[in-house]
Order: sequence, then structure tokens, then C-alpha cells
Amino acid sequence: MRNTKLPPDLQAAWQEIDGYARDYGLDYFPISFEVLDYRTLYEVASFGGFPTRYPHWRFGMEFDQMIKGHTYGLSVIYEMVINNNPSYAYLLEGNDMTTQKMVMAHVTGHVDFFKNNLWFSHTNRHMLDAMANHAVRIQKAIDRVGYEPVEDFIDVCLSLENLIDYHAPYIQRPEAQTLVPVTEEEQAEELPEGLRVDRRYMQGYINPPDFLAAERQKLQDERNRSRKFPENPQKDVLLFLLNYAPLDRWQHTVLEIVRDEMYYFAPQAMTKILNEGWASYWHSEIMTKKAARASEIVDFAEHHSGVVATSPQRMNPYKLGLELLRDIEERWNKGKFGKVYDECEDFAAKRAWDKNLGLGRQKLFEVRKFHNDITFIDEFLTPEFALEQKLFTFRYNRDTDLYEIASREFAEIKQKLLYRLTNFGQPFIQVEDGNYANRGELYLRHRHEGVDLRIDYARDTLRNLHKIWTRPVHLETVIDEKKRLLTFDGRDYAERRID
Repeated sequence: MRNTKLPPDLQAAWQEIDGYARDYGLDYFPISFEVLDYRTLYEVASFGGFPTRYPHWRFGMEFDQMIKGHTYGLSVIYEMVINNNPSYAYLLEGNDMTTQKMVMAHVTGHVDFFKNNLWFSHTNRHMLDAMANHAVRIQKAIDRVGYEPVEDFIDVCLSLENLIDYHAPYIQRPEAQTLVPVTEEEQAEELPEGLRVDRRYMQGYINPPDFLAAERQKLQDERNRSRKFPENPQKDVLLFLLNYAPLDRWQHTVLEIVRDEMYYFAPQAMTKILNEGWASYWHSEIMTKKAARASEIVDFAEHHSGVVATSPQRMNPYKLGLELLRDIEERWNKGKFGKVYDECEDFAAKRAWDKNLGLGRQKLFEVRKFHNDITFIDEFLTPEFALEQKLFTFRYNRDTDLYEIASREFAEIKQKLLYRLTNFGQPFIQVEDGNYANRGELYLRHRHEGVDLRIDYARDTLRNLHKIWTRPVHLETVIDEKKRLLTFDGRDYAERRID
């Protein structure tokens, strides 16, 4: 068993940082820190931050990639924290004291965000125990049916794990199937009369009750077959499969676990920019104003600059989130918001605008409570911010085989960011019909938003859906501005135009 007690110097540093964080108004679950050597830290990281997960080759592959990145100096994990109550965080053994303090301060921001942000309000606060339980349940399935069948089915489920409704915990949607009672008028019209009887006293002999009941059941079955199923499109494809696919009990368990874990991790993906920006804001505040000694300021500045460093090849969520939060704080301190400010067309006047309102910190806590990345960018990204941060969109030039700046226009920059964040840049797929053509086939529709599906990905998705549904699977989409239906029947793929 590992020793989870912090050494005295780190414990003293944590008590100091915890005091400063509480003074600033951060409100977080109890945090338990553990110092790990780099191999153990990367092992935990490969499990998504959890010490125990179900066995699968994916975790080993991720561990191998992380270790290689560490060995060749391509990547280093300084901290890791779990959304749990109490929360668990890991420190890398061998880091200098300044780095450990910065990480602790960073963690307080994350756990405050986990506890208070709306989008985490429905997450399981005891997921550490749940993950261990999932591992036990899957191990029991392995013991019953063998490792390879379970691993193969986990592969199938993981390839479909994004087919959930990310907003389901926050919005009440119609169920996939609503049981609509048959009206009395319909019953009167369709009630089986049986064979013709001229004499009433012979009715019970010629049309016995059992016969009439069987006829009624036939009519009901026919109504059920002809009724649209589900009556409303269902965005949570995995839930539909759990409810209606012909799964063995152990398969149902595996799919349920994969879906449950996907919903747990979803808010982290939905708030990556804001969450990392919030944590970076607070580690900067605590370290530069309170917890860092003068001798540590230079070391902290070096580490902090590495965290928020930008690259022409990618967006740094730490940097974007931190700078946008600082911009919000300055604007609300100076009163750079509202109708009068927005309608001011004097650029020099807007730069010098300062009403000394001092509302910046209050506004930041409000942003932390209610927003995710999409609403954060949509509401607070401004042309002035984009210009100051030198934001731009880029594209690949086939002629030069290089990526180049496509535009510095604010509208295009914002649209590109929002598109990338909406559904995490993944296509919207929903169940339209679970009994397509009255043959029990699965019909899905892709909500086309200007970008065609990758056909190889679409085919792999259809193949894996068929492994669960066991009958032909269809996907309606748009390719080259033409409506198409992609089909996989268990052996062959087909594509046809449907408009």
C-alpha cells in the first residue's frame, strides 16, 4: 500500500496555499494529495486519473505513449486531479518546491470549479468508488465468458462512446418511445368481431373469449409495428441501444459502464478552456501575490510561462481561458460593458474607458458558476480581445503543402472556435427509427452542418452499431450537397441517393 501522507515540507506548503485560496473565496471539496514517481503517475494518468479501471489494451497503449513522451522530453505531467468528494490530486515526485506549490494552487482552482460549476452539478461525486465497481463488474464478465470476447465488445462500445446526448442531464427531452393509449374510437373501429353469428346465444360458442383475445392481440401487435419507433428522435444513441438492442446480460453491463463513464467525463470536455483558465488564474494570483517568496518568483514565472505558452500549430486552452478571464475582470472593473459602452464608436474613448466599478472579481465567480466553453466564448470574446491576442484562423494550402493564415476577421475567428467546441467538433447523430421498413432495422440521421462525414469513420461506426443491433443499420447524411443513405447489412456496405 502506498504512503499517501505528504512529507512535512509539502504539508506546510499546502496549509499555506489552502489558507490563501480560502481567503480569496474559493470553495472546494477536501483535497487529498499524493506524491507519485513518474511511472506511477503516468500509469494513473493512463486510467484517466483513477487508480483502478477495468482491464483494456487502450490504457496500456496510452501509458506507453506517455512514457515515451516523458523519456524523449516531449511532454511532462505536473499534476492530475479527480472530480470527486473528497477530491484526489497527484504531485510528481522530484519536482522543486516552487512547482509543487504552483500545482497545489492550480488544483484548488480546479476543485472549486468542479464543486460550483453548473455543468458538473450532475456528475457522480463518488466516481472513485464507481470506477472500482466497474472494474469488478467487467472482471466478473471476463470470468464468465472469457477475456477476448469482453475486450472485443469493449472495443465496439468505446468506438461509439461519443453517441450520447451531452445535454441530457440538464434538459428534459421526450423519451425515445412514448406509449400512446389507443382511443375508445379506435378500439370501436378495430375491435375484432370474430365470425358472423346470427343468433346471439351462439356467440360464446362460435367466437369464444380466448379467440377474441388472440385477435385483439394481433391488432395491437400490428399497431405497434406500424407506429413510429421511437416516436421522437433520440440523441442518446447508447441509451436507445441499452433499451432495445438484443444484448446479453454481460454486454448490457459493459455498454452501460462505458456510457456512464462517458457522461462523467463529458463536462470536463465541455469546460476545458474555462476550467483550465480558472485554475491558471488562481495559481497565478496565489503564487504572485501571497504564497511565493521573492526567491521563488523567477522560478514560478518560468513554469507559468511554460503552462500558457502558445504555438502556431494549436490553441492552448490554458492561455485562452486565462487571458479571457483577465479581460473580463478588467472590463467589469472599468465598466467596459453594457449598452452605452457597446454603442460607443470612438476607439480611443473605449480604450481609455474607466468607471472604477470594481466588479471584476465578482463577475469572474459568476462566470465560473454558470458557463461552459461555448457560452464563455460566445458571450465574452470581443473583437478587441481577438486583436490584442493576435487570433486568426488557418487552413491547409495544397499547392504549397503548408498551413497558412486564412483570416483575421473576428466573425470568422469566433465562428471557427464555436464550431470546434460544439459537440466537441463531432457530428450530431440521432436515432430516427428502430423499426425501419418494418424489418427491425436501425435508421440514424446525421444532422449536417456544412461538413461532410468522413466515409471511413462512418463505415466503421455502422459496422460497430451492427455488432450491437445485429440487424442492418442505415445512416442518412449529406455528401457533396446530396442526401445519401449509407447502409451496412452485416456483410456489405451500400450507398444510395435518397433525395
